[in-house]
Amino acid sequence: MKSLGQTLKDARESIPLTLRQVEEAAGISNAYLSQLENEKIKKPSANVLYKLATMYGIQLDVLLAAAGIIQETPVVRGNLTNNAALSSEKLTSKEEEELLKYLKFLRSNNE
Repeated sequence: MKSLGQTLKDARESIPLTLRQVEEAAGISNAYLSQLENEKIKKPSANVLYKLATMYGIQLDVLLAAAGIIQETPVVRGNLTNNAALSSEKLTSKEEEELLKYLKFLRSNNE
């Protein structure tokens, strides 16, 4: 399982959003977000995690587990498995990772 910081950073970059854009939309300071992504803050409040999960389109349980707030391992791996168009697909972790890389590549070319 990825760390909370890495999970948050990967989710933010896959959208893609800057820390400042998240700050403006979610009302969480970019300095705090940076500390979360760099593992300087390991257990933020559930309220902060809820805001970020909603903004990044990932399940709250994923962030709660990564932060060690809940002990359960989430059944859903990430953003792609939440997508109805892909829910019938049985993606491996490697396939999901490669799809996210490709999506990031496509989005960077559109900028």
